[in-house]
Amino acid sequence: MPSFDIVSRLDLAEVDNAIAGIDREIATRFDFKGSKCSVKRDEGTINLVADDDLKLRQIHELLKVHLTRRKIDPAALDFKTPEKASGNTLRQAVALRQGVDAELARRLVREIKDSKLKVQVAIQGTELRVTAKKRDDLQAAIAVMRGLKIEQPLQYLNFRE
Repeated sequence: MPSFDIVSRLDLAEVDNAIAGIDREIATRFDFKGSKCSVKRDEGTINLVADDDLKLRQIHELLKVHLTRRKIDPAALDFKTPEKASGNTLRQAVALRQGVDAELARRLVREIKDSKLKVQVAIQGTELRVTAKKRDDLQAAIAVMRGLKIEQPLQYLNFRE
């Protein structure tokens, strides 16, 4: 039976490469000279440290630009609220959204069912498996998913006949 998986994954090696590029740019840019700005990744979060709000917004732009260059959708970033840190600096955590959470999975299943396609959807942890009797139905399901306004990037993998 033809099937495919709906997943939301990030290539963390590419995220690390983007952060290395940001560090190089911060070291060479004149407006960051002598500042305590830094970008570090711990597991599923990126920690930003900046001197003031202006530099924090500049680091946000650098983060989006460098991730886009590395073919990572900036919509996978979940910016938390900035907080005061030591030395009169600002610290902000940016969560990396990976995996399809339960609420999003239920929404996707409901959207597919409402489209009246002859497909079955199964939630498998942080992934969704879509199966159908015809390949055309699966392609229609992918078209429905792409038409939705979802704040998280999705990938469609393991398309099997």
